[in-house]
Amino acid sequence: MTAQHDTICQHQPSCPLPDDLDREAARIIAAHPEQGWSLLCNGVVVFDDTGELLPDGRIIAPHRPTTAA
Repeated sequence: MTAQHDTICQHQPSCPLPDDLDREAARIIAAHPEQGWSLLCNGVVVFDDTGELLPDGRIIAPHRPTTAA
């Protein structure tokens, strides 16, 4: 675990790290639905279009399903 993750996430058990595949399961600490984004306690910014911005600046492209349910 990184020091940054320790200072942001105080949950027990800790939320997933930004590099984990389930990083979106972390708790929301700041929501801005009018702007289309939320900040998770692991430092990840998630966008309404399902894109993500990781704490180290990496971008995860939107990954909406391409087929109808």
